[in-house]
Amino acid sequence: MLKVLKIFFFLALFGALCSAVITFAVYQSVKDRIPTVTQLKDTELQIPLRIYTADNKLIGEFGEQRRTPISYAQLPAELEHAILAAEDSNFYHHPGIDIMGLGRAAMQLVTTGKIQGGGSTITMQVARNYFLSFEQTFTRKFTEIFISLKMERELTKHEILELYVNKIYLGKRAYGFEAAAQVYYGKELKDLNLAQYAMIAGLPKAPSRYNPVANPSRALIRRNWILQRMLSLGSINKEQYQSAVETPVTASDYGITPDVDAGYIAEMVRSELHQTYGDKLYTEGLTVYTTIDSKRQTAANKAINDGVLSYDMKHGYRGVVASHPELLDKSLKEQEKALKQYKTLHVWRVGLVISTTDQYANVLLNNGDQITLSWDSMKWAKPYINDDLQGPAPKTVADIMVPGDIIDLRPDADLGWILTQKPKLQSALISIKSRDGAIQALVGGFNYYENKFNRVTQSKRQPGSSFKPFIYSSALSRGYTAASLINDAPVVFEDSNLDKAWRPTNDNGRFYGPTRLRPALYRSQNIVSVRLLQELGISPTIKFLTRFGFNADELPRNLSLALGSANVSPMEMATGYAVFSNGGYKITPYLIDHITDRNNEVVFQATPDTVCRSCTLLDSDQQDGKQSGLFATPQGVQNRPVAEQRLTPEVDYLIYDMMRDVIQYGTGRRARVLKRPDLAGKTGTTNDGKDAWFSGYNGSLVTTVWSGFDDSTSLGRGAFGSSVSLPTWIDYMRVALDDTPLSYVQKPSTLVTVRIDPKTGERALPGQKDAIFEMFRRDHIPAQRTANVLTSDNGQENEAQQEKQSDNALENLF
Repeated sequence: MLKVLKIFFFLALFGALCSAVITFAVYQSVKDRIPTVTQLKDTELQIPLRIYTADNKLIGEFGEQRRTPISYAQLPAELEHAILAAEDSNFYHHPGIDIMGLGRAAMQLVTTGKIQGGGSTITMQVARNYFLSFEQTFTRKFTEIFISLKMERELTKHEILELYVNKIYLGKRAYGFEAAAQVYYGKELKDLNLAQYAMIAGLPKAPSRYNPVANPSRALIRRNWILQRMLSLGSINKEQYQSAVETPVTASDYGITPDVDAGYIAEMVRSELHQTYGDKLYTEGLTVYTTIDSKRQTAANKAINDGVLSYDMKHGYRGVVASHPELLDKSLKEQEKALKQYKTLHVWRVGLVISTTDQYANVLLNNGDQITLSWDSMKWAKPYINDDLQGPAPKTVADIMVPGDIIDLRPDADLGWILTQKPKLQSALISIKSRDGAIQALVGGFNYYENKFNRVTQSKRQPGSSFKPFIYSSALSRGYTAASLINDAPVVFEDSNLDKAWRPTNDNGRFYGPTRLRPALYRSQNIVSVRLLQELGISPTIKFLTRFGFNADELPRNLSLALGSANVSPMEMATGYAVFSNGGYKITPYLIDHITDRNNEVVFQATPDTVCRSCTLLDSDQQDGKQSGLFATPQGVQNRPVAEQRLTPEVDYLIYDMMRDVIQYGTGRRARVLKRPDLAGKTGTTNDGKDAWFSGYNGSLVTTVWSGFDDSTSLGRGAFGSSVSLPTWIDYMRVALDDTPLSYVQKPSTLVTVRIDPKTGERALPGQKDAIFEMFRRDHIPAQRTANVLTSDNGQENEAQQEKQSDNALENLF
């Protein structure tokens, strides 16, 4: 017996030695794969790029892995208990490995020749997810064990669990439990209930198999099993258990839903940063805070949407999407399948007309709902003939659609659903703070997801008459006044830069004779602008226009420049108008305010050129009478570059005052509905109505709206900047300026107001009854006149009558 015991002892000793030798050999073979202590503590998660508004509303996210890291302190206790019940109930008591689980894995290795799974603790899962692949091999499993043992020595249990809850894959591109809460429930992790915690705690085992959206019944079984485990482990009581298992499955595919629809902005940020970071941009955990104001961006989205759809409906219905009467005899399932083949815009629906009466249509939507479409929601649909002509108004539903037709529908606050069609018109809006160029709202087209071409920055179109204020500012800077006379009479120009003789006309076909610059601008008289440019000279004027940021090489060197024949982007127009808005200073629009890294440390802070008349210069230069350098704000501390002055305050204010008249008396008079006397602006419409513009501002905010077709075809008869783009501008500015005080461009004390003769622009005679007030720089005041005979009363009445008739004609035209 003793001999047998000795043999057994030596065999055991030999086995132990062999095991030690094997373990040492395995360790030597895998030791290079075991991370150092520093690597264990400095592991970095892949965190996507996130972009926010200035007021912390999510705009967009870029990255394959949706992840929002949390600390252990932020981990809800109920979720921790659910995870331990599902994955590793002995987590706080083992040394990183589960001997019994490893025994089962070893048996699998012996019987099958490979490790099939099982035996992994939470620590081992962390080791595998952070440092290893998912291959089922002997070497990988031993490496996993060694890393786990090392982690348990170097890290606390809470640190290991924190790594786990942030790294584990939970389906739907969600990595970590905070991301899973957002993806499956649209909530923050702290806001979930016990049943929801148990549901997502069941995902690590098999994210696709137990996905509560794709496999709700299987996920429910897994959830209830975890709840039962939590009850048996004492993590919850019977009442909590019973309430949770009776809770229905509420998961849905929320994805990552932006708080603000701003696809064009998100892409601008992504594109700019990718030039610096490359593909690392999507994993480094950068957070970008833009200058966008969420309220103004939402208003811009709605204004563009409403403006485009309004134009589209006025020009008629181009017909149903398709007609498939054979679908009427198909099953509901087959009808829904057929409808899903048709793509439509976000929140819109495709519908199959099931039946009709004279005043109603019953429609099956592509989401399975059935609705009744009222006559009020479709009576707008006059047949489209061309952009100038529509057919007769429909009298019954049959004039618009018949059963079997496929139609587009969009939601309506009053009617529920309204018949619609994908518009051909495009429109873009850019709104910036004129003091420093901070972009407040930007919409590059009707629908980013349908067409990603950004018309604010990428499209260059002719601005038409909205370009005239730049020509006028050149004239004022060279000694002209608002009372200077230019003859508005027929003229023929022989220009070597033009193909043939050019006979410019005014839009209404009238000629006003000698006209002061002020009424010429608010009436948008073309001939005055052309004659003015001829007097100024093309080359000197182009040089002057570069003060507003325009590229001289891109401006036409002929007299058509006066009518806005240059190709410019809405961004360039808004930048130029910002000079008018801020008192004459050149700023550069910017979108990114600051960027933080994964540790919430600021890695970039914008320092835009900023207008600050009351600031103390710290480091300044004087060049040609212009100041530049850094200033200290009145509050101290923050330094920014000083914006360079490009217009004198006197010229700048005169242009502002003249463009206020555009809104009070001229082509922008629709904007009077806003009841803000601080607003100024200018309409623009190009030849054949291919482009419609409105650029307007007060002393703090500039907004430019462009509308047109991408193929540059005509917008149709009666389409002007005042009728197409100005309503969109008004809708946006109504919200953007809500609850903001009046903001005027500052009036210099060097400007004075005197009475002038409205016909000649000269100083009014003493006692002249038809005299009007005009503003001048002190050294440009007309000389005082005296005369024995004043203009007759009849002459005054005729002049007043002519002015009234001119304004009435303008009202009818615009």
